[in-house]
Amino acid sequence: MTRSRIFLIAPLLVFLAGAYLVPFLGVMRWSVTLPQPGFGQYAVALSDPLVLGVIWRTVRICAMVTVISVVLAYAITLVWVRGAPVTRMVIELCILIPFWISVLTRAFGWLALLSNRGLINTLAQDLGLWAEPLTLVRNEFGVIVGMVHFLVPFAVFPLASAMRSVDERVLLAARGMGASRARIFWQVFVPMTKGGIFGATLLVFVFSIGFFVTPAILGGGRSVMVAELIWLRIFQSPDWGLGAAISVILMAGIGILLGLTMKYAKGSGK
Repeated sequence: MTRSRIFLIAPLLVFLAGAYLVPFLGVMRWSVTLPQPGFGQYAVALSDPLVLGVIWRTVRICAMVTVISVVLAYAITLVWVRGAPVTRMVIELCILIPFWISVLTRAFGWLALLSNRGLINTLAQDLGLWAEPLTLVRNEFGVIVGMVHFLVPFAVFPLASAMRSVDERVLLAARGMGASRARIFWQVFVPMTKGGIFGATLLVFVFSIGFFVTPAILGGGRSVMVAELIWLRIFQSPDWGLGAAISVILMAGIGILLGLTMKYAKGSGK
């Protein structure tokens, strides 16, 4: 890399170091100094059934959210990329409008829809679909719904990039050889977009790991995830050392996951 290029990216590197690296180093220092020096907080975090349960719940919810979000985003993107002009315009508006609404507003919107006296339960009871209101919030179902709603638009863009790069001549050749539409889709089109699927899956999963507002509102304290647990340990307990240790463990886990997935992606691309 030439000196001119280093000079151009130097402000970005300084900003990233000041905005992310320095605070993270401070959190690491808290994890080994509070309330007393040592690695005792890591031992507590890795042995406490409450912390381990929250970590497992977070991984489970994030995995379900990732699968649902990517599947929904794939269907939406397919219509967006290959649909009629009017359909593409409508889908594009549906993808872009959620970015104009804050995550807090979306969470309270779902709370109004899914609560016991919300629109869905009230309408369903009026129509006689069920007698008693269903518990759709303050549980994992509500958390998953809110997170999927937020993350689907993020999964659309890597999928759209992959779908737009598909060579139409390959699809026409498969059609000319007598393959059905379903076979072309599953055996030709989907494998050719696996890079977008991989990118969308990684993006959604990493984003979902750090969710705080949506699980806190729609989970109602009954489906606590890692980010909320860290907040509780630092601002409610307070137990800064344990909260910092959980944060470092979370960052290390994400780093290992990213490293393994990137290594797999490079290996499969050869």
